[in-house]
Amino acid sequence: MGRTNLTYRDALRVMESRWDDYRRALRHTDQEVFDRLFEYARAHADASGLQNHQFVEVPALVSMLLEQQKQIDDLEDRLDHVEDDLNDRG
Repeated sequence: MGRTNLTYRDALRVMESRWDDYRRALRHTDQEVFDRLFEYARAHADASGLQNHQFVEVPALVSMLLEQQKQIDDLEDRLDHVEDDLNDRG
């Protein structure tokens, strides 16, 4: 018996392909960033698949935001360490 519903990963691939024209219109450097956003979404495909949301875009965007927030948190931690080092020297 075949499946009647797409897996989340399949739905994400379909979503990404719908954005192909948009991606091609971006500057090359922006295309790389755009691709990275979909890498973030794929990185959380297991959790997103459990969400079983009606619209694939919602868990994809949450996954992208999650990864970006992790990067912001990491950068803030690194900045705090640099500031601490500078304050210790002064």
